[in-house]
Amino acid sequence: MTAESGLVIVDKPTGITSHDVVARIRRLAGTRRVGHAGTLDPMATGVLVIGVEKATRLLGHLTLAEKEYTATIRFGQATDTDDADGEVIAQTSAAGVTREAIEAGAAALTGEIEQVPPGFSAIKVAGKRAYRLAREGAAPQLAARTVTVSSFTVGAVRRDGDLLDADVAVTCSSGTYVRALARDLGAALGVGGHLTALRRTRVGPYDIGQAATLEQLGDSFAVMPLAQAAARAFRHMNLTEVDAGLVAHGRRLPASVLSDVPGTGPVAAFAPDGTLVALLTEAGGQARPLAVFVP
Repeated sequence: MTAESGLVIVDKPTGITSHDVVARIRRLAGTRRVGHAGTLDPMATGVLVIGVEKATRLLGHLTLAEKEYTATIRFGQATDTDDADGEVIAQTSAAGVTREAIEAGAAALTGEIEQVPPGFSAIKVAGKRAYRLAREGAAPQLAARTVTVSSFTVGAVRRDGDLLDADVAVTCSSGTYVRALARDLGAALGVGGHLTALRRTRVGPYDIGQAATLEQLGDSFAVMPLAQAAARAFRHMNLTEVDAGLVAHGRRLPASVLSDVPGTGPVAAFAPDGTLVALLTEAGGQARPLAVFVP
């Protein structure tokens, strides 16, 4: 029996990898066709969007979604991984750092910025993950990439001798490393910084209120149906029966079918009976299927 296609919004616990979560969902769903939309570091907790069966075809497009995080940055210490899982490589008193300075530094890291990803990351360099190279003592020099930090706000600030902890909230584009924000903010303040806690609270339209723990899923496993998941995440439209049949076979339609759909990005196209047929995009004056979901 084929597992039901859909999304599972998991509240990932700390101390395990995103791949560990995928392995658990594979067992619960009874299928190996499971993937995730954007990894979370082992230390991090929160929203991990998992696709089961046909919903795995949605994941590559969901990774482009805006994300929200809450985090705690420790100033006065820098680590080799930019978070608490790494080794402290530099220590400088943060006793003189003020809340105003932190807020000014966060403001400078808001908007469209150039960010160098952490050396300990899943980015591939010559076919090998950066974190594997770093563990082998050959940490790569990664190129800066353009990311967007829509909001970077400072909450509670707590002092502990020469160290200072600040709770922050971040809304950012996909590809943004909150660890790198902590590193760069600490560097700008002249004292170093790293994350001691990170929780992802939203990926696109899916937030922590919709997430289930692995324990809850073990007691009662269910997926968000494919059509519901697509309607929530993407612009959507209804096709005629004739057009639905054409798209189901990978055929293109005139771009005019998308003209009444507001916004930008992929469009979830539904058959008259409510079945998700495909994700469509406009290219070369045509509506082209990005992924087809019906036989």
